[in-house]
Amino acid sequence: MLPRFVGRLGVADAVTIANAALGFVAVVVAAVDIDLAARLILLAAVADGLDGILARRYGGTDAGPYLDSLADVASFAVAPAVLSFVVVTDGPAIGTDAISTEFLVATAVCALFVAMAVTRLGMYTAYDISGSYTEGVQTTLAATVLGAAILAHETQPWLVLAVTAAFCYLMVSRIRYPDLLARDAAIMGVVHVLAVLIPDFAGRTFPYALLTLGLAYMTLSPWFYWREDGQPAEEVDVHGNA
Repeated sequence: MLPRFVGRLGVADAVTIANAALGFVAVVVAAVDIDLAARLILLAAVADGLDGILARRYGGTDAGPYLDSLADVASFAVAPAVLSFVVVTDGPAIGTDAISTEFLVATAVCALFVAMAVTRLGMYTAYDISGSYTEGVQTTLAATVLGAAILAHETQPWLVLAVTAAFCYLMVSRIRYPDLLARDAAIMGVVHVLAVLIPDFAGRTFPYALLTLGLAYMTLSPWFYWREDGQPAEEVDVHGNA
């Protein structure tokens, strides 16, 4: 007897499910090879973009939006939180006689990151999925910024913790972020892939480039990102209506 998903899920759904698996593997290897874990998270982000392309090309399924949010919990909520925790605490073992303040603060911030990422994904699926804009920093972008920073070796514990804490608010803020135009998404995708494949090239050029692009979109696009219709982001509501 075939599993019940046979004939109900499409090729885009298969990529989405692979995205979730990549998130789990990133968690498993984080304490052993933080760079590899960061590369896996960035690869999951590539898969997250690819499933949307495949859904538009071959058609989506009713389960697609739910699978997408569930996969994002693994790859862009839990996995980056674990990476941040490992960087900040250097992976201390639970069960030591004296748990440090650093351990407790890192645990609280990373747990809050997961909670806010799950909240943001639920809000997105309920309210934003059909529009051209979304409110709050995308979980994929938050994970990309953290992953790119780790690959660029910008891993000062206090900085990583501060960025993780900032995302806890930014992901559930009311700041409007426009969907990337096709040309910009393609550029971001190419840099993503290069950062995953050859992160050490020319002084870690591609992780730095990805980090720069991610931060530029995060800080500038709500106010200065112009759509094809000529309207800046602040003049269009979350559903793309003037």
